[in-house]
Amino acid sequence: MSIIIKPIITEKITKEGEVFNRFGFVVDKKANKVQIKKAVEAAYGITVVDVNTMNYRADRTVKYTKSGLISGKTNAYKKAIVQVKEGETIDFYNNI
Repeated sequence: MSIIIKPIITEKITKEGEVFNRFGFVVDKKANKVQIKKAVEAAYGITVVDVNTMNYRADRTVKYTKSGLISGKTNAYKKAIVQVKEGETIDFYNNI
């Protein structure tokens, strides 16, 4: 079971990475902060100072169209904001 699913690359997270050394990841919903810290340190070879987690619920939508009601939902996920030690960084763009 992989703890880290994918990194989050948005304008807000990129700015926090430059200013505060914080990076975002979508992680497994059952993972705790200690597991996330160990997984990030092992994957990127850095020292993690702090981990903040957020659970996002599934958003349900209903659209009224000519063909009738269309219902849908987005997936629920867990997001982790990881702060690394001063002077260290993660480069997500080097493999592109």
